[in-house]
Amino acid sequence: MDRAFIQGRIDATKTQIVAYETAAEALASGSVQTYTLDTGQTRQTVTRLNLTELQNTIDRLYNRCATLQARLTGGNTVQVRPEF
Repeated sequence: MDRAFIQGRIDATKTQIVAYETAAEALASGSVQTYTLDTGQTRQTVTRLNLTELQNTIDRLYNRCATLQARLTGGNTVQVRPEF
């Protein structure tokens, strides 16, 4: 793949990480009951009930970013999932 394309995907993924973390932090702090999450690609309203789902999405985005970084630099990455 083209280096510019991969870097573009890394930048887009980082933007999504920031959006999801901001939503999770706002909901976890209790300062808001609902939060409208706008990633630039989608727009959705989330509540405190969605915190686990938000954290899972954040984890997947970090894994995606690490994989893309490895592709960009020619390195390898290993993804490990807990067994619980």
